[in-house]
Amino acid sequence: MRLGLIGIGLCGAALAGCATMEVPQRVALAEHIATEHRFSRADIQTQHFRLAAFIGPREKAGVLHVYIEGDGFAWATRYKPSRDPTPREPVALDLAVLDSRNAAYLARPCQYVMASEVECPVRYWTSDRFAPEVIDSMNEAVTQLKGKTGADRLVLVGYSGGGAVAALVAARRTDVIQLVTVAGNLDHRAWTRLHQASELTGSLNPPDSWRALVGIPQTHFIGQDDTVVPVEVYRSYRKVFPESADIRAEILPNVDHRCCWADMWPTLLMQLR
Repeated sequence: MRLGLIGIGLCGAALAGCATMEVPQRVALAEHIATEHRFSRADIQTQHFRLAAFIGPREKAGVLHVYIEGDGFAWATRYKPSRDPTPREPVALDLAVLDSRNAAYLARPCQYVMASEVECPVRYWTSDRFAPEVIDSMNEAVTQLKGKTGADRLVLVGYSGGGAVAALVAARRTDVIQLVTVAGNLDHRAWTRLHQASELTGSLNPPDSWRALVGIPQTHFIGQDDTVVPVEVYRSYRKVFPESADIRAEILPNVDHRCCWADMWPTLLMQLR
């Protein structure tokens, strides 16, 4: 039996705990993490969405590392979408603040901004989470972050569903020198098949953009124990590229979808350009 758009996200099996943190607390947590590391908030208005961002305190440099958040608290229960996708655990932000280089963090549409239903229909964190207008807005925000930080080249780092966003944004640009994903959902069609879930019908899928991505060096970090986005999702993505493509994957033992990326990130950072 195929399930609906089930909550295969950051909540994982701990669905009961997902409701314990209200939206203001989730926003406050992210702002505390950012402030503690001297990241400053800089919300960005795009054509379709107002997006939350945090910019690091490092000296401006030619290369900017942009960290893109995952799907966040997308589902309240296995079958019921949440009312607000703001993450309970902002994993991409936890990684961004550890980066000693020119870095910025970019949230996904409807996260941290407490938007109304008119601005942020539920589809933008369920079936349409990678819709063309979402990717266009994220791409526009990346351009604005690039201008704010004085960069001329980009490394895009996407966590979980942010990995798909990073890939789809990279496919639209000529200034990305490296695409990096952490537990990245790089092929949502393969992902929904694995979980026997309904397809993300309103979403773009990274493998379809392989021609635009084939010239970009890619590094993908995968948790060996990740049952949310298992290694099979990466393999489905990788097989559409020529063998000669500059794409490498590192499968890390004793790591799942959330644990323990921040602990390992200082070491993994050495592989970023």
